Amino acid sequence: MNFFLFCPVLVLQITRFNIAFSAKNMDTKPASINLFSIRLLKWNREKNTRKMPWKGEKDPYKIWLSEIILQQTRVEQGWDYYKKFTKAFPTVKKLATASEKEVYKMWEGLGYYSRCKNLILTARYIANELKGKFPEQYEEIIQLKGVGNYTAAAIASFAYNQPYAVLDGNVFRVLSRIFGVDIPVDSQEGKKYFTALANQLLDKKKAGAYNQAIMDFGAVICKPVTPVCGECPFKRNCFAYKEKRVNDFPVKSKKIRIRERRFYYLVITYRDKYIIAPRKEKDIWQHLYEFPLLESDQELNSRQVAELAVQKEILPAKTGNGFITFSDIYVQQLTHQRIYARFLRLKLDKKPLLPAGSQLVPGKKLSGFAFPRIITVYLSENLM
Repeated sequence: MNFFLFCPVLVLQITRFNIAFSAKNMDTKPASINLFSIRLLKWNREKNTRKMPWKGEKDPYKIWLSEIILQQTRVEQGWDYYKKFTKAFPTVKKLATASEKEVYKMWEGLGYYSRCKNLILTARYIANELKGKFPEQYEEIIQLKGVGNYTAAAIASFAYNQPYAVLDGNVFRVLSRIFGVDIPVDSQEGKKYFTALANQLLDKKKAGAYNQAIMDFGAVICKPVTPVCGECPFKRNCFAYKEKRVNDFPVKSKKIRIRERRFYYLVITYRDKYIIAPRKEKDIWQHLYEFPLLESDQELNSRQVAELAVQKEILPAKTGNGFITFSDIYVQQLTHQRIYARFLRLKLDKKPLLPAGSQLVPGKKLSGFAFPRIITVYLSENLM
């Protein structure tokens, strides 16, 4: 089916852009949508000075690695992680044969640890099942664990120049503002609409360059806050700019609900050794290490935490539990959760019974384990 017959609203918006684009009222048929890509690629060649270590990379493994790191992570934060990973694991086989402990420790601080789990599983799948050869077709790439439409399009276009348009927050913002699309980007209708629009605008012969250009454009010109409209090559055509509605786009329909949780960690010491264990539940921070944890719906003082620890058989009921400190509140903001944590530090005179999966670790070796950031901050301020 001809897409333009199927979606007349898209034709209207693209045509409106093309009419505004030329004072000579040039051809406004759908074929002329390449005016957008021409102007974008011209900006990319002449004005785009954004530098990143993975730009221009053709190795699909390194592109995949960079894209997984950058999921839910700012470029500035992901930059150093990318360099560390490519230095330690220059090939997918090197990553596949590394220990999980080593990989998780290197990932520490990036958050969203399911990405790290999928990174390991996918590396091992490629190394073992595909004999170390990264998939070349979009349909195969998107089957990899942890790879969605955006990541598959990025790998296919950057590594193989295949004609698949990327669609991330930057692209949503650029297209919604320029074309005046008020369909919510977080709705199913919006995702289908923007996917179709992005693929119609894509320069299919220069897919990799086009995709990188539109993402860079959204990052440095069409920014979420205080966009640089004065330097925008589309300002005469941009619906949001002309209507003075730049801050109205992109449109979102859903408001994120933040769940608040209270964590009480028991920093139990015995002869300068600490009890730690990996998180096993299907919850945040899976596979990362932590101190024995109590979670409560209510705020607790140090006495209440100690009493609850005895009830849960984490601490013995007899004397010999020496109170050291009860920390201030540490806060970590996640996408859908806000964690409030306090740390009760205790010193035991007798060797404790270790819960299943736990171990006693000398204090000087704690730095070798991967912890959630909220614990890492506490350790850096109190124990290291």
